[in-house]
Amino acid sequence: MRKVCDANELRTLPSGVKKPEFPVDIGEMHEGERVRKPQMYFEFGGLKTETKWELVRTRNTDDIKDARIIIEGPDLSELKEGGSYPLGILVEVAGGKVEKDIEGVLERRLHYFLNYIEGVMHVNQRYDIWIRFTKEAYKQGLNSLELFGKALIWLYKTSFPILEKVQVTFYTDPKQVAEHLDAARKVWSKRDEHARSLMDEDVKEFYGCIMCQSFAPSHMCVITPNRTGSCGSISWFDARAASNIDPNGPNFVIEKGNVVDTEKGIYEGVDKVLQEKSLGSVQSVSIYSMFENPHTSCGCFEGIAFYIPELDGVGVVHRDYREETVNGLTFSSMAANTSGGIQSPGFNGIAIEYLRSSRFLKPDGGWNRVIWMPADIKERIKDSIPAEVADKIATEADAKNLAELKEYLTQKEHPIVQRWSEQEADKAEAGEAPAEEAAETTIQIPSEGEMVIQTPTLQLPTTGGFKIILKNAKITAEKVKIKRLEKKK
Repeated sequence: MRKVCDANELRTLPSGVKKPEFPVDIGEMHEGERVRKPQMYFEFGGLKTETKWELVRTRNTDDIKDARIIIEGPDLSELKEGGSYPLGILVEVAGGKVEKDIEGVLERRLHYFLNYIEGVMHVNQRYDIWIRFTKEAYKQGLNSLELFGKALIWLYKTSFPILEKVQVTFYTDPKQVAEHLDAARKVWSKRDEHARSLMDEDVKEFYGCIMCQSFAPSHMCVITPNRTGSCGSISWFDARAASNIDPNGPNFVIEKGNVVDTEKGIYEGVDKVLQEKSLGSVQSVSIYSMFENPHTSCGCFEGIAFYIPELDGVGVVHRDYREETVNGLTFSSMAANTSGGIQSPGFNGIAIEYLRSSRFLKPDGGWNRVIWMPADIKERIKDSIPAEVADKIATEADAKNLAELKEYLTQKEHPIVQRWSEQEADKAEAGEAPAEEAAETTIQIPSEGEMVIQTPTLQLPTTGGFKIILKNAKITAEKVKIKRLEKKK
């Protein structure tokens, strides 16, 4: 099933391109709109759909037809309400001044442009996209991908006058979506390899990105050669290109200024801009630490680095991992503590490409601190994991819970085991006797009632150099176990 539409009214010179007739409004005021499930007509991508992607490619002017929209597979009106469907979006652009280096820049603008459409929500990027639109928008006439194509062509040509031709193809046939995803991954891989050729000390400036501030007002991505944007789609080269072609856009130069701490990635110039862009909500950021003033996140991050206090190690999970992680939490539950532009010590939104960086969590122990990650991600970036620790990092196949993980790490002699020994030695030197569990008492709460423990301040036991303190906490439990701690002889 193939549908080809030519939007002739969008073929004039960029300066003369008029807004197409559209059933709903298009504009920046709709950016940041959330479409909840009760409002949703149906969705493309998201957690329930295996294959989804968006890609921008530069072409020769003779290779594409301007303002052409192609739909490969069923259109919106042929899909059932309430469903989750695969989708691939290919935007092809051409022009005498168009260079290949701007592909990533234009690709990330899909996030902006689709969110400009009233009743539409777009999050994430590359192979992780999630698009929802409302029942009201569909009722008003937003019932064909042709309309989405017209909106994108108009927004691209008016935002970037160097684009002489723009052609958009939507893939909704599941087989074609999957086939083209493999080709898209090769394109992204080449871009990422190019970005790895620089180190932070090789450049005089970093770049900022506030593209997601409509969803997280206090968030700003600090993009350096060694730390790709958390969404995974904007490298230092991409941000530089974006800043050059759109000086008033969401990507801009950040002068590094004086170096406060090279290893943690603290710079006076970065903090100054961060304070301004976050309206004072964030004062300082350690670009490479997940514990001390960690980098903020919006919600488009590809993965999460999360602290496991029971073992003083770090786990990594990506968005497509649907099961509970080794600490009993899912990606989505941890995302709530990671997103929104807040600094959450112990939770760090990251790009998968950041795992390949030589500065990945360097002040926190780097790869010697990583103790668990899904097999899919481990396989994908295995060539970047130090050989001496690669086979010592557990996956879901090795450990399903913390007890199994501790046993695996001990058996494999992971570097974290040495860290435990050093911590015990430090405690002994300080005169702190280690304790072990002994007698245990269980208080069973009646089924018709509940027990509430209310406290102004409650400190939870942790390791790793920081405390977790609950203030004015109200804790509800079905069962309470009281354990006596006895000193080891």
